[in-house]
Formats: sequence, structure tokens, C-alpha cells
Amino acid sequence: MESLLNLSDMQLDAIREIGNIGAGNSATALSQLINKKIDMNVPKVSVVPLGDIPDLVGGPDRMVAGIFLRVYGKAPGSVLFLMTKESALYLSERLVGVQKENIDELTEMDQSAIMEIGNILAGAYLNALSYYTKLTLLPSIPSMAVDMAGAILNIIIAQLGEMGDHALVIETQFLSEDDGINGQFFLVPDPGSLQIILNAIGVK
Repeated sequence: MESLLNLSDMQLDAIREIGNIGAGNSATALSQLINKKIDMNVPKVSVVPLGDIPDLVGGPDRMVAGIFLRVYGKAPGSVLFLMTKESALYLSERLVGVQKENIDELTEMDQSAIMEIGNILAGAYLNALSYYTKLTLLPSIPSMAVDMAGAILNIIIAQLGEMGDHALVIETQFLSEDDGINGQFFLVPDPGSLQIILNAIGVK
């Protein structure tokens, strides 16, 4: 934990650059899937108390659709793609071809298609990271939930809580050219993974 709070500017810049490469890969993959241009912002890297993580997405009571995966391999962690309910409906329409008015109308097939998007985004992100760091990083099978942001984020918080009371969060926002998608992509390395990643890219 001590090392998280004492990261140097150089280390934070290196982490941001890794996030940039991973998110760029993901944005390209998403763009190809829905056949729309995807813009992304420069990743934000922050070390936050676990209890503050829900505030990153507009507060714990905000209703969102979330896709969650664990990352296995040399530098384990968590990946989360959070989006508005409208974005989930938009994605479902683009992928399955059937328009839905309400998030409650999403069928198992719709949810499966959206989870596959999460899988592809995480895979693209982790492939870029693996290439850059030469570390093996593998995504788990994704799970999806439509709930308050606080409830979805509690999954990550519970896992990280066993290892410390702060987390390093790499956050990137994705926006499609027609405003259909507004989502946040998070990579949250487990505490011990950060040092492994920094060592792998030669930043002490």
C-alpha cells in the first residue's frame, strides 16, 4: 500500500502510457464491432481509497450496466466496463439488430452479445499490455449486471479490500461519434501487480 501512495510522476506517466496503448487497442476493436468511430480520452490514473471508487462513476446510486472480468496471469487484476443503460440498449441494437425500449427487455441473447463486447475489449486491452510488458495476461469469462454503480463496484472493492485500503485505477472514457456509447473502462491491478508491470517496462 505504501508504494501505491508514493508513486513518482515518472511511474504514473508510464502507467498512463500503458493505459493509453491498451485503451487505444480496445477503442479500435469496439469501433470495428459497431462500425462507428470511437473517441477515447487520455486515461486518468489515480490512487483512491476503496470507498471512493463509486464516486468515479457519478456516485454509488447511479444506475449502470457493468461488465466485469478478472485478469489472470503474471499481473492479476480486475477489468470493468461501465456504461449508461442507454449505451447498453444501443450496443444490443447494433449487435443483435432488435431495438429495445427498456433495459429490462434485454434477453439472454442481448446480454450475451454485450458480454462478448466486454470480452473483446478486455482481450484487446490485455493483448496490448502483454505485448508491451511481455507478461502473460488472460481475461476470465465476463459477467454482466445492471445495477447501481456502488453495488457493481463492491465486487472489486471486496476483492481489493483483502489486500489494502487503496487502489490504483486506470480509467478511460469511450464515446462513439453518434453519442450512442458513453462508457468508462477501468483497469484495476491487484496491489502486487503494479510493481510487476513497472519492473517489466523498466520503470523503477
